[in-house]
Amino acid sequence: MYMEIKQLLKQGFSKTKVAKKLGISRSTVYRYLKRNPKDMAEWVDSIQYRRKKLDSYKSLILSWLKNHPDMSAAQVFDWQAEKYPSLKIGESTVRSYVRELRKEYNIPKETNPRSYEAIPDCPMGEQMQVDFGQTKNKKHTGGTTKLYFIAFVLSHSRHKYMYWLVRPFTTKDVIQAHELAFEWYEGITREIVYDQDNLLIVSENSGDLILTEEFQKYKEQRDLTLRVCRKADPESKGKIENVVGFIKNNFAKHRVFYNIDSWNEQGIAWLKRTGNAKVHNTTKKRPAEVFSLEKQHLRPIMNKINVYPVENSIPRTVRSDNTIRYLSNRYSLPLGSFHKYKEVYLTTTEDDKLIIYSEGGEILAKHLISKEKGKLIQDRKHTRDRTKGIEEFIQTISNQFENKKLAYNFLQKSSRGES
Repeated sequence: MYMEIKQLLKQGFSKTKVAKKLGISRSTVYRYLKRNPKDMAEWVDSIQYRRKKLDSYKSLILSWLKNHPDMSAAQVFDWQAEKYPSLKIGESTVRSYVRELRKEYNIPKETNPRSYEAIPDCPMGEQMQVDFGQTKNKKHTGGTTKLYFIAFVLSHSRHKYMYWLVRPFTTKDVIQAHELAFEWYEGITREIVYDQDNLLIVSENSGDLILTEEFQKYKEQRDLTLRVCRKADPESKGKIENVVGFIKNNFAKHRVFYNIDSWNEQGIAWLKRTGNAKVHNTTKKRPAEVFSLEKQHLRPIMNKINVYPVENSIPRTVRSDNTIRYLSNRYSLPLGSFHKYKEVYLTTTEDDKLIIYSEGGEILAKHLISKEKGKLIQDRKHTRDRTKGIEEFIQTISNQFENKKLAYNFLQKSSRGES
């Protein structure tokens, strides 16, 4: 560039013509001309070896690209944010860095593009689109497992939700996922758009939908307005098609599976961090910010529907901290439950109580269902009994004194707050 500017000036071109011919600004031309050839050579040499912000993470990013050549720069950005949440760096910086690494180490990106037809945006609160997806992921114990998910998106704001299972969905699971989605959105849209899925639809009779018995009852209970797309017609629900691809390629791809509870937890964290926080390519807005306005236009949820009766309740894996996950919150179990029970079962009551019981029917815990998200709801009876530890501590300390009895009495009074 420097030499071309010099050559064109020698040929009699003005600085303005040089800038136009080379496709650069006049200020760039003036900046280059301030340097003599020696200064220019030193400057070029310095920028070639300038340390970049992501150099400290080069080996990690390089390992991701080598192991997963089809990995996008957007997914690298998300994994980086997940692993190092305190690292503040722009997505364009990550994109440039990934591009340079691919070029330097000859790691071409594998792509499989798919085209979609654009359709007009719906008004706020008008439409939600729903679809299913599957992925195959590596397990931390080795081998792979097939995972199934249902995805939701509000057509106006592009605000997303997803729910995962380790087995194919049943109609009851679909209904339960809808309840979780309505809880997530804090309301219901005027219309819900589906593909022709056999979990919901038995057949189409002269344009009239015939729903499965279970879903028909649920539709009437919730007063839902449904619209079903034609087969092989992704354009009519292109927003959810894009969301399913986004979930597969940004959240799920190359992620290692441990258990379904932690997987769903990671999914919620991804939605907050990336899925609903990243600027949308079409709207050029963040879905979470637009949703804060759109949710005011949603039909409010008047009552909760308990999908699973006691005999067919919701199974949950007991976590190592003796809690289970329900509606984005953690609920406590008695100490030792993790070692005693592999799974427990949940049911809810009409007065918003969550009942947790063992496979044999023994009630382990009762909690009031929290309307908040990300909370630990803990019964005080489920916390560790620390009185025994205090007693042992007092005994150990008092033994260090000559008058053990006097020291013991003093420490006992101090522990009770007596003077």
